[in-house]
Amino acid sequence: MQNELDAVVNEQASEVVLEKPESQLKEMWFSLIANKGAVAGLVIILLLTLVAVFGRFIMPYDPNYSDMTISFQSPSAAHWFGTDQLGRDIFSRIIDGTHISLTVGISAVALSLTIGTILGAIAGYRGGKIDTVIMRIMDMMLAIPSILLAIAFMAALGKGIDKAVIAIGLVCIPEYARIVRGCILSVKENDYVQAARVVGNKDFRIVFKHILPNVLSSIVVRATLGISSAVLDTAALGFLGLGVQPPFAEWGDMLGRARGFIFSAPYTLIFPGIAITITVLAFNLLGDGLRDALDPKSRKI
Repeated sequence: MQNELDAVVNEQASEVVLEKPESQLKEMWFSLIANKGAVAGLVIILLLTLVAVFGRFIMPYDPNYSDMTISFQSPSAAHWFGTDQLGRDIFSRIIDGTHISLTVGISAVALSLTIGTILGAIAGYRGGKIDTVIMRIMDMMLAIPSILLAIAFMAALGKGIDKAVIAIGLVCIPEYARIVRGCILSVKENDYVQAARVVGNKDFRIVFKHILPNVLSSIVVRATLGISSAVLDTAALGFLGLGVQPPFAEWGDMLGRARGFIFSAPYTLIFPGIAITITVLAFNLLGDGLRDALDPKSRKI
Protein backbone atom coordinates (compact mmCIF):
# COMPACT_ATOMS: atom_id res chain seq x y z
CA MET A 1 0.00 0.00 0.00
CA GLN A 2 2.80 2.39 0.91
CA ASN A 3 4.55 1.66 -2.39
CA GLU A 4 1.37 2.49 -4.28
CA LEU A 5 1.03 5.79 -2.43
CA ASP A 6 4.65 6.65 -3.15
CA ALA A 7 4.03 5.91 -6.82
CA VAL A 8 1.07 8.29 -6.79
CA VAL A 9 3.19 11.06 -5.29
CA ASN A 10 5.97 10.47 -7.79
CA GLU A 11 3.50 10.54 -10.64
CA GLN A 12 1.95 13.78 -9.40
CA ALA A 13 5.38 15.30 -8.88
CA SER A 14 6.38 14.38 -12.41
CA GLU A 15 3.24 16.09 -13.69
CA VAL A 16 4.18 19.24 -11.76
CA VAL A 17 7.64 19.17 -13.27
CA LEU A 18 6.11 18.82 -16.71
CA GLU A 19 4.15 22.01 -16.14
CA LYS A 20 7.42 23.98 -16.20
CA PRO A 21 9.90 22.26 -18.54
CA GLU A 22 13.15 23.80 -19.60
CA SER A 23 11.60 24.96 -22.86
CA GLN A 24 9.05 27.04 -20.96
CA LEU A 25 11.76 28.59 -18.82
CA LYS A 26 13.54 29.57 -22.02
CA GLU A 27 10.32 31.07 -23.34
CA MET A 28 10.00 33.12 -20.15
CA TRP A 29 13.55 34.39 -20.52
CA PHE A 30 13.12 35.22 -24.20
CA SER A 31 9.82 36.95 -23.41
CA LEU A 32 11.55 39.00 -20.72
CA ILE A 33 14.46 40.11 -22.89
CA ALA A 34 12.07 40.86 -25.75
CA ASN A 35 10.40 43.43 -23.50
CA LYS A 36 12.44 46.60 -24.03
CA GLY A 37 11.09 48.21 -20.88
CA ALA A 38 12.05 45.23 -18.73
CA VAL A 39 15.54 45.11 -20.24
CA ALA A 40 15.98 48.84 -19.63
CA GLY A 41 14.84 48.39 -16.03
CA LEU A 42 17.20 45.45 -15.52
CA VAL A 43 20.16 47.37 -16.93
CA ILE A 44 19.43 50.37 -14.71
CA ILE A 45 19.11 48.14 -11.63
CA LEU A 46 22.44 46.47 -12.41
CA LEU A 47 24.08 49.88 -12.79
CA LEU A 48 22.54 51.08 -9.52
CA THR A 49 23.80 47.94 -7.81
CA LEU A 50 27.32 48.55 -9.09
CA VAL A 51 27.14 52.15 -7.90
CA ALA A 52 25.89 51.01 -4.50
CA VAL A 53 28.68 48.46 -4.13
CA PHE A 54 31.60 50.38 -5.63
CA GLY A 55 30.36 53.94 -5.12
CA ARG A 56 33.01 54.76 -2.56
CA PHE A 57 35.70 54.24 -5.18
CA ILE A 58 34.17 56.60 -7.76
CA MET A 59 33.06 59.47 -5.54
CA PRO A 60 35.02 62.62 -6.40
CA TYR A 61 34.55 63.97 -2.85
CA ASP A 62 33.67 62.84 0.64
CA PRO A 63 29.84 62.99 0.66
CA ASN A 64 29.79 64.32 4.22
CA TYR A 65 32.61 66.88 3.89
CA SER A 66 31.27 70.40 4.37
CA ASP A 67 32.90 73.59 3.03
CA MET A 68 30.72 76.65 3.52
CA THR A 69 32.91 78.71 1.19
CA ILE A 70 31.59 76.77 -1.81
CA SER A 71 27.92 76.41 -0.78
CA PHE A 72 25.27 76.67 -3.50
CA GLN A 73 27.68 76.35 -6.39
CA SER A 74 25.91 75.60 -9.66
CA PRO A 75 26.75 72.41 -11.59
CA SER A 76 30.23 72.69 -13.08
CA ALA A 77 33.23 70.59 -14.10
CA ALA A 78 34.43 70.61 -10.47
CA HIS A 79 31.01 69.69 -9.03
CA TRP A 80 28.88 67.96 -11.66
CA PHE A 81 25.61 68.33 -9.74
CA GLY A 82 26.62 71.45 -7.79
CA THR A 83 26.90 71.81 -4.02
CA ASP A 84 24.26 72.10 -1.31
CA GLN A 85 23.72 74.65 1.43
CA LEU A 86 26.59 73.20 3.46
CA GLY A 87 29.02 73.08 0.55
CA ARG A 88 28.79 69.30 0.12
CA ASP A 89 29.13 67.75 -3.33
CA ILE A 90 25.66 66.65 -4.46
CA PHE A 91 26.97 64.12 -6.98
CA SER A 92 28.93 62.31 -4.26
CA ARG A 93 25.95 62.37 -1.92
CA ILE A 94 23.63 60.89 -4.55
CA ILE A 95 26.11 58.07 -5.15
CA ASP A 96 26.30 57.45 -1.42
CA GLY A 97 22.51 57.58 -1.19
CA THR A 98 22.19 54.79 -3.75
CA HIS A 99 23.62 52.32 -1.27
CA ILE A 100 21.26 53.48 1.48
CA SER A 101 18.10 53.49 -0.66
CA LEU A 102 18.72 50.04 -2.13
CA THR A 103 19.73 48.60 1.23
CA VAL A 104 16.61 49.88 2.97
CA GLY A 105 14.34 48.95 0.05
CA ILE A 106 15.60 45.40 -0.41
CA SER A 107 15.90 44.72 3.33
CA ALA A 108 12.37 45.98 3.98
CA VAL A 109 10.95 43.79 1.21
CA ALA A 110 12.89 40.78 2.52
CA LEU A 111 11.40 41.34 5.98
CA SER A 112 7.84 41.85 4.78
CA LEU A 113 8.08 38.99 2.28
CA THR A 114 9.30 36.54 4.93
CA ILE A 115 6.66 37.41 7.53
CA GLY A 116 3.90 37.87 4.94
CA THR A 117 4.65 34.50 3.31
CA ILE A 118 4.52 32.70 6.67
CA LEU A 119 1.27 34.38 7.73
CA GLY A 120 -0.34 33.94 4.30
CA ALA A 121 0.70 30.27 4.17
CA ILE A 122 -0.76 29.58 7.62
CA ALA A 123 -3.99 31.41 6.82
CA GLY A 124 -4.46 29.83 3.39
CA TYR A 125 -3.53 26.27 4.33
CA ARG A 126 -5.14 26.08 7.74
CA GLY A 127 -8.27 28.12 7.05
CA GLY A 128 -11.01 28.41 9.64
CA LYS A 129 -10.63 30.70 12.64
CA ILE A 130 -6.87 31.07 12.14
CA ASP A 131 -7.46 32.35 8.63
CA THR A 132 -10.14 34.75 9.86
CA VAL A 133 -8.00 36.23 12.65
CA ILE A 134 -4.89 36.67 10.52
CA MET A 135 -6.68 38.21 7.56
CA ARG A 136 -8.78 40.59 9.68
CA ILE A 137 -5.54 41.92 11.19
CA MET A 138 -4.13 42.31 7.69
CA ASP A 139 -7.31 44.11 6.60
CA MET A 140 -7.03 46.55 9.48
CA MET A 141 -3.45 47.34 8.48
CA LEU A 142 -4.47 47.82 4.85
CA ALA A 143 -7.26 50.19 5.91
CA ILE A 144 -4.63 52.69 7.09
CA PRO A 145 -2.62 54.55 4.39
CA SER A 146 0.82 52.97 4.24
CA ILE A 147 2.77 56.19 4.74
CA LEU A 148 0.72 57.06 7.86
CA LEU A 149 1.28 53.59 9.26
CA ALA A 150 5.00 53.85 8.53
CA ILE A 151 5.11 57.22 10.32
CA ALA A 152 3.37 55.66 13.32
CA PHE A 153 5.90 52.83 13.44
CA MET A 154 8.80 55.28 13.12
CA ALA A 155 7.38 57.35 15.97
CA ALA A 156 7.29 54.21 18.12
CA LEU A 157 10.63 52.76 17.05
CA GLY A 158 12.71 55.91 16.66
CA LYS A 159 14.88 57.15 13.81
CA GLY A 160 17.62 55.37 11.89
CA ILE A 161 18.30 53.01 8.99
CA ASP A 162 17.38 49.85 10.89
CA LYS A 163 14.20 51.46 12.21
CA ALA A 164 13.22 52.53 8.68
CA VAL A 165 13.70 48.96 7.45
CA ILE A 166 11.46 47.60 10.21
CA ALA A 167 8.77 50.27 9.76
CA ILE A 168 8.55 49.91 5.97
CA GLY A 169 8.78 46.12 6.21
CA LEU A 170 5.89 45.91 8.68
CA VAL A 171 3.71 48.16 6.55
CA CYS A 172 4.07 45.88 3.50
CA ILE A 173 3.34 42.58 5.26
CA PRO A 174 -0.44 42.51 4.45
CA GLU A 175 0.16 42.69 0.69
CA TYR A 176 2.34 39.56 0.65
CA ALA A 177 0.12 37.74 3.13
CA ARG A 178 -2.93 38.24 0.91
CA ILE A 179 -1.08 37.21 -2.25
CA VAL A 180 0.34 34.03 -0.69
CA ARG A 181 -2.99 33.13 0.89
CA GLY A 182 -4.84 33.54 -2.40
CA CYS A 183 -2.28 31.48 -4.29
CA ILE A 184 -2.37 28.68 -1.71
CA LEU A 185 -6.17 28.57 -1.76
CA SER A 186 -6.05 28.12 -5.54
CA VAL A 187 -3.70 25.12 -5.49
CA LYS A 188 -3.99 23.39 -2.12
CA GLU A 189 -6.75 21.06 -3.35
CA ASN A 190 -4.78 19.91 -6.38
CA ASP A 191 -4.06 16.20 -6.73
CA TYR A 192 -0.33 16.42 -6.03
CA VAL A 193 -1.00 18.22 -2.73
CA GLN A 194 -3.57 15.61 -1.73
CA ALA A 195 -1.15 12.84 -2.63
CA ALA A 196 1.60 14.41 -0.54
CA ARG A 197 -0.82 14.66 2.38
CA VAL A 198 -1.91 11.02 2.04
CA VAL A 199 1.63 9.63 2.26
CA GLY A 200 2.15 11.42 5.55
CA ASN A 201 4.06 14.57 4.68
CA LYS A 202 3.83 17.20 7.41
CA ASP A 203 2.01 20.44 6.73
CA PHE A 204 5.22 22.47 6.79
CA ARG A 205 6.79 20.25 4.11
CA ILE A 206 3.65 20.29 1.98
CA VAL A 207 3.42 24.08 2.04
CA PHE A 208 7.07 24.93 1.47
CA LYS A 209 8.04 22.07 -0.87
CA HIS A 210 4.90 21.32 -2.86
CA ILE A 211 2.76 24.48 -2.80
CA LEU A 212 4.92 27.60 -2.59
CA PRO A 213 7.27 26.62 -5.47
CA ASN A 214 4.22 26.53 -7.74
CA VAL A 215 3.07 30.04 -6.78
CA LEU A 216 6.56 31.55 -6.67
CA SER A 217 6.06 33.61 -9.84
CA SER A 218 3.36 35.78 -8.27
CA ILE A 219 5.50 36.37 -5.19
CA VAL A 220 8.60 37.28 -7.24
CA VAL A 221 6.68 39.81 -9.33
CA ARG A 222 5.15 41.47 -6.27
CA ALA A 223 8.49 41.57 -4.46
CA THR A 224 10.13 43.29 -7.43
CA LEU A 225 7.40 45.91 -7.54
CA GLY A 226 7.54 46.11 -3.75
CA ILE A 227 11.16 47.27 -3.82
CA SER A 228 10.15 50.35 -5.79
CA SER A 229 7.43 51.11 -3.23
CA ALA A 230 9.90 50.61 -0.39
CA VAL A 231 12.41 53.00 -2.00
CA LEU A 232 9.63 55.57 -2.40
CA ASP A 233 8.50 55.11 1.22
CA THR A 234 12.10 55.50 2.37
CA ALA A 235 12.37 58.78 0.49
CA ALA A 236 9.02 59.95 1.90
CA LEU A 237 10.10 59.26 5.46
CA GLY A 238 13.42 60.97 4.82
CA PHE A 239 11.66 64.00 3.35
CA LEU A 240 9.58 64.28 6.52
CA GLY A 241 12.69 63.99 8.66
CA LEU A 242 11.61 60.64 10.15
CA GLY A 243 13.78 58.22 8.20
CA VAL A 244 17.52 57.95 7.74
CA GLN A 245 19.24 60.72 9.67
CA PRO A 246 22.36 62.80 8.93
CA PRO A 247 25.21 62.45 8.33
CA PHE A 248 23.96 59.69 6.02
CA ALA A 249 23.14 60.91 2.51
CA GLU A 250 19.61 59.75 1.77
CA TRP A 251 17.71 61.04 -1.27
CA GLY A 252 14.48 61.89 0.57
CA ASP A 253 16.39 63.70 3.32
CA MET A 254 18.28 65.66 0.64
CA LEU A 255 14.96 66.73 -0.87
CA GLY A 256 13.54 67.71 2.48
CA ARG A 257 16.53 69.86 3.44
CA ALA A 258 16.66 71.53 0.02
CA ARG A 259 12.96 72.34 -0.37
CA GLY A 260 13.53 75.87 0.92
CA PHE A 261 15.89 76.56 -1.98
CA ILE A 262 13.63 75.46 -4.81
CA PHE A 263 13.85 78.84 -6.52
CA SER A 264 17.36 79.98 -5.60
CA ALA A 265 19.10 76.61 -6.11
CA PRO A 266 16.70 74.22 -7.87
CA TYR A 267 19.48 71.74 -8.74
CA THR A 268 19.65 70.76 -5.05
CA LEU A 269 16.19 69.19 -5.49
CA ILE A 270 16.27 68.18 -9.15
CA PHE A 271 19.09 65.65 -8.98
CA PRO A 272 17.90 63.73 -5.87
CA GLY A 273 14.42 63.72 -7.38
CA ILE A 274 15.74 62.28 -10.64
CA ALA A 275 17.61 59.57 -8.71
CA ILE A 276 14.42 58.52 -6.91
CA THR A 277 12.40 58.58 -10.13
CA ILE A 278 14.89 56.49 -12.09
CA THR A 279 15.20 53.88 -9.33
CA VAL A 280 11.46 53.49 -8.83
CA LEU A 281 10.85 53.40 -12.59
CA ALA A 282 13.52 50.74 -13.11
CA PHE A 283 11.99 48.32 -10.58
CA ASN A 284 8.50 48.97 -11.94
CA LEU A 285 9.62 48.24 -15.49
CA LEU A 286 11.33 45.03 -14.42
CA GLY A 287 8.32 43.98 -12.34
CA ASP A 288 5.94 44.55 -15.25
CA GLY A 289 8.26 42.61 -17.54
CA LEU A 290 8.45 39.69 -15.10
CA ARG A 291 4.68 39.66 -14.75
CA ASP A 292 4.22 39.44 -18.52
CA ALA A 293 6.97 36.84 -18.93
CA LEU A 294 5.64 34.59 -16.16
CA ASP A 295 2.04 34.82 -17.41
CA PRO A 296 1.62 32.40 -20.37
CA LYS A 297 -1.45 34.28 -21.58
CA SER A 298 0.53 37.49 -22.10
CA ARG A 299 3.62 36.03 -23.79
CA LYS A 300 4.21 37.15 -27.33
CA ILE A 301 6.71 34.46 -28.24
